[in-house]
Amino acid sequence: MVKLFEYQGKEILKKEGIRVPEGRVVSDLNDLVKKAGELSFPIVLKAQVLTTGRLKAGAIRFAQTLKEAEEVGKELLGKEIKGLRVEKILLEEKLDYEGEFYLSIIVNDSYKVKAPEIIFSPVGGVDIESIAEKSPEKIVRFKVDYLRPSEVLETEFREMLVNKLAKLRDADKIVELIVEFVKKAYRVFVDCDARVLEINPIFLSRGDLIAGDCKITIDDSSVFRHPEFKFDVPRDMERPATELEKIAWKIEENDYRGTAYFVQLNEFNQLQSKGKGYIAFHGIGGGASMLAADALIKSGFVLANYADSSGNPPASKIYRLIRVIMAQEGIEGYVMMGAVFASQEQWHHAHALVKAFKEIERENPEKMKGFPVVILLAGNKERESHEILRKEFGKMSYNFELYGRDYIYKPEFIAERFVELVESYRGLGNG
Repeated sequence: MVKLFEYQGKEILKKEGIRVPEGRVVSDLNDLVKKAGELSFPIVLKAQVLTTGRLKAGAIRFAQTLKEAEEVGKELLGKEIKGLRVEKILLEEKLDYEGEFYLSIIVNDSYKVKAPEIIFSPVGGVDIESIAEKSPEKIVRFKVDYLRPSEVLETEFREMLVNKLAKLRDADKIVELIVEFVKKAYRVFVDCDARVLEINPIFLSRGDLIAGDCKITIDDSSVFRHPEFKFDVPRDMERPATELEKIAWKIEENDYRGTAYFVQLNEFNQLQSKGKGYIAFHGIGGGASMLAADALIKSGFVLANYADSSGNPPASKIYRLIRVIMAQEGIEGYVMMGAVFASQEQWHHAHALVKAFKEIERENPEKMKGFPVVILLAGNKERESHEILRKEFGKMSYNFELYGRDYIYKPEFIAERFVELVESYRGLGNG
């Protein structure tokens, strides 16, 4: 899943007819001073970073004057908040309001729901999580019939609101405002192919509802339908994508034949003194790969990345993924854990491995001499795949070991072997 920035979400809400505060997006101090001067003070300065808890983290600040806004802008631009660099600030007029509400619309895929679900509370703001925990009676959960959403929002949802908000002043009017607001928000949720749409708080201000904040998370399977969002990498990451992650996404972007997932987990320059090795990890599928990754970590290794090439991708796609994995600086070994019995023919992986590692050895023969390469490959065409790998890796200078289906549930053994191979590689002067 991939998240939109607040300012992007509010632009979408505005197009749907939902009111948002008057605002401007800026990315440098000169622009900030110019655009802040176009707003009525006091204003709010909101760092655009993809994380929660921004107010408590100091990412949302207030300014009474232009000079104060400039000072706050100097502090925020370029600052790291929860590890995320502030590159844009949303400037907004500070609102006077009489009340706050909370709204989220989610895809609830639990077996009891299996539908979009609206979560609403007559109490909004920064402590909504604690309110939900301490006062669950203040939370309304409503399952949407996605075949007739307008009808159920106008009837059943409205009835729930009437019961929940009966004690509020002007309750009838507020119910009407909320129903119309939620109908528009639901259209945004559907049109964006969202998994989550959260608006917190919704301000009740001067007889109308205004979206004070907006978080939208898009289903990454639907990214191709939304070129307008211009995602670098459609992953659910609370940090900017690395250059290698951007390259890896290009492998997947327009090629739907299986997966070539890649995410970097750690920075080598921060980890050189840790563990017994900084290693490249390549899984095929989930369960057994996770067991293997866990065993490697327990043995003292630091995973440079997590990669996955399941879903029966072609050799060309797997080859490109391996080249990205092996482009990471400082790695001391490569592990592939491919324990997929039924879903794909593993000789595609065998051909990709041979081509990639032949090229890598040719490009840097001294560094690759004795470099640990451990492969567990099981499933369809396992025997043929092993024949290809043994024959071709036997001609190369890697410290190569190959395992099949008998080792799927022996990740600790493979981790132990890998410890020895990495130590041997370091003994050649590569550590």
